[in-house]
Amino acid sequence: MARNKFDVDEDLETPFSLTHLKRLMVYIKPHKKQIIFTVFIMLLASGAGLIGPYLIKQAIDEKIPNGDIAGLFQLAGIFIVAILTTAICMKYRIRMMSQVGHSIIEAIRKDLFTHLQKLSFSFYDSRPHGKILVRVVNYVNSLSDLLSNGLINLITDLFSLMVILGFMLSIDVKLTLMAMAGFPVFAAVIFIIKNAQRRSWQTLSNKQSNMNAYIHESINGIKVTQAFTREEENKKIFDEVSNSYRTSWLKAVRIQFLVWPSIENISVLTVSLVYIGGIAMIGDGVSVGALVAFVGYLWMFWTPLANLGNFYNAIINAMAYLERIFEMMDEKPTILDASNAKELPAIKGKVDFKDVIFGYDHQKILDQINIHVEPGETIALVGATGSGKTTIVSLLSRFYDVKGGSVEIDDVDIQTVTLASLRKQMGVMLQDPFIFSGTIMDNIRYGRLDATDEEVIAAAKAVQAHPFIASMKDGYFTEVNERGSRLSSGQRQLISFARTLLADPKILILDEATSSIDTETELALQKGLETLLKGRTSFIIAHRLSTIQNATRILVINKGQILEEGSHEELIGRKSFYWKLHQAQHRSLDVG
Repeated sequence: MARNKFDVDEDLETPFSLTHLKRLMVYIKPHKKQIIFTVFIMLLASGAGLIGPYLIKQAIDEKIPNGDIAGLFQLAGIFIVAILTTAICMKYRIRMMSQVGHSIIEAIRKDLFTHLQKLSFSFYDSRPHGKILVRVVNYVNSLSDLLSNGLINLITDLFSLMVILGFMLSIDVKLTLMAMAGFPVFAAVIFIIKNAQRRSWQTLSNKQSNMNAYIHESINGIKVTQAFTREEENKKIFDEVSNSYRTSWLKAVRIQFLVWPSIENISVLTVSLVYIGGIAMIGDGVSVGALVAFVGYLWMFWTPLANLGNFYNAIINAMAYLERIFEMMDEKPTILDASNAKELPAIKGKVDFKDVIFGYDHQKILDQINIHVEPGETIALVGATGSGKTTIVSLLSRFYDVKGGSVEIDDVDIQTVTLASLRKQMGVMLQDPFIFSGTIMDNIRYGRLDATDEEVIAAAKAVQAHPFIASMKDGYFTEVNERGSRLSSGQRQLISFARTLLADPKILILDEATSSIDTETELALQKGLETLLKGRTSFIIAHRLSTIQNATRILVINKGQILEEGSHEELIGRKSFYWKLHQAQHRSLDVG
């Protein structure tokens, strides 16, 4: 798909909506007690901080003309108490809201990660993993300032505006009306730049996502890059992606910082107008102290306005990220439990594919597949790459759903049972074994957390993994890196084999399970598997035909259909497609 590329921007040009903010409030609600108390503290701090100009007015108009030194000291004492009150309240606000803000971020990230665990394979097939990662980490982190400071500042700044306006009106109504002349200009500036600012931050989030996706892809493919000496070419691509991000960031910041200079210029012009008008009104009902206090409050009036402008910037920026966070949360899994889904009881292992049809993006992969498997049978699937072998076993695990027909286990349609009850009774070893960071013991125990150390070791011995594990310095408690980079391909597959077998599944699926194991280990592994496969229905996909000769039946898959079916001896006797594959492999081994 086109969107599965690092350099393709995601289209999210939706209108500005408060819906995302309402959804954000769901995460804020559990902390309402701390927030309400913090608001109370900040209102107290705001009130204490606004008393200064009024005290100055009292000093200039009353205390100084009357030579009231004691009164001046009293006003100074009140001013100091107000400053200390503001400082203490600010300290509490910073600590409390940092805790609340990061708790909210943790909750959002947890919900996002939990949702990602439920999404179907098709979701990950169609998106670069770097673009998923940037949402869980960067975009959620970008909400930190808004949640830690923005909401509290919004309330306290609105409160400050009302209190300041009340002080200004109490000093002089005419000066207050004159001071309001700049407010319509401020509102017009905000309205004009609103849409441009939002678009610029949407573009920036796209470019950040693209850059993260390319970095993630490049790190995963570093061995191939160095093997083909692609370093310089990759550097050029990265320069283009990085420069695109830089250009978008500069544009977004340039638009964002139009707000603050606009407020500064408007406030300076407004204060100048009031100062000039106030001087002309001295002696006409306006005292010097009143003018000084009024100008002080006027400067204070524009400070919360500037803060509100910054809060608006934060909202615009956050919207660009919230859209993408909630867009991912709104992604619906394509593989879901039916509304009336029931638990799949303990299974015997009978499997039926009935007229199964499946395809990707309107391209048919399987066409009218019919397979009947009795409990305990071992079914091998062979065929050319892309013939549909892995798709068949993926449908059995409901990694994908059939487009037509049905898949049944013990005569129960697997779409009518819960995914958890289905997959818990199946053991799947995928073609590319994944090893998690941690110990080897943890990796083998991954599918059955209650397994004892002895059971883990027994599973490892059964698949011939014990010798190489025991030879390591820390044995089963050896720490392995992400994706098992310290292990060979064969060692990773053996650990994955032990993990699958430890889960004791009723149905076992091995997708190219021995592709990276040397011939000597493979022969030893086959002996262990003979016992382990007994009593289990098994599906084995293998290109090396020597590994499946003992299978109950072999299905030859070609272009989404079953071309041949039978035991190894039966198919060899027919001298058809399977016989040709067998002969071709023997010739290649003879040449080798």
